[in-house]
Amino acid sequence: MPADEETQKINKNLEKIKHRLLVFSGKGGVGKSTVAANLAVAFAHQGLKVGLLDVDIHGPNLAKMLGKEDSQLEVAEEGITPVSVSDNLSLVSMSFLLQSPNMPVIWRGPMKMKAIQQFLGDVHWGELDWMIIDSPPGTGDEPLSVAQLIPATGAVVVTTPQEVSLLDSRRAVAFARKLNLTVVGIIENMSGMVCPHCGGRIELFKHGGGKAAAQELGVPFLGEIPLNPEIVILGDEGKSFLDSHPDSEASRAFLDISDRILKTVSS
Repeated sequence: MPADEETQKINKNLEKIKHRLLVFSGKGGVGKSTVAANLAVAFAHQGLKVGLLDVDIHGPNLAKMLGKEDSQLEVAEEGITPVSVSDNLSLVSMSFLLQSPNMPVIWRGPMKMKAIQQFLGDVHWGELDWMIIDSPPGTGDEPLSVAQLIPATGAVVVTTPQEVSLLDSRRAVAFARKLNLTVVGIIENMSGMVCPHCGGRIELFKHGGGKAAAQELGVPFLGEIPLNPEIVILGDEGKSFLDSHPDSEASRAFLDISDRILKTVSS
């Protein structure tokens, strides 16, 4: 299919999606996929129709985290059908196309670009309030391809408090601005841990760096998400942390951040 026809097909498909949010980070290991998954669940809890797109071609993890690792994409007359996670949440991931979860994807840029185009143009997403896009870390092919293909509502940058991660988050904000993406805000993940025994707070990776970076760069600070071992355990089991621990500090943080994003975008 010629490039202009492919672009037209993508644009027509995306017309049915009100808001598109790119979740990315300047480096790996900051819990970006965990944040993307829980934001999608939080939006869905509010009755919003949400599509979650995992464009981390080499390291797709969302299917496992959401308990859909054994699912497959199906082809219907109107296009590829995303995998249903819940009544309001659907998912598309490269992992659904692999014969084995241990199989590596050894692709160069053009092949990855083509896969992302198919995820956007050939998937029958339907009418969505939000598409949340979990991008791979860094400022390379995948986030660049998505930013060029999708007229995104904005981008959320995930960081952790330590200085090395903050340096990369500053680069991520600069990357978004160069691509004319609105930076919805910065999220500080792994922001301290509440001791399960005494209830005291432990600052494992310092504290407050994300807020300081947001102030320095002139972008909104969306909030802090404390480290909670149950997030990791339940993610490995494919269970929703928000559903399992709705009253935890981390769950309240996810819900507060989702509210701030909705208010920021709608204002």
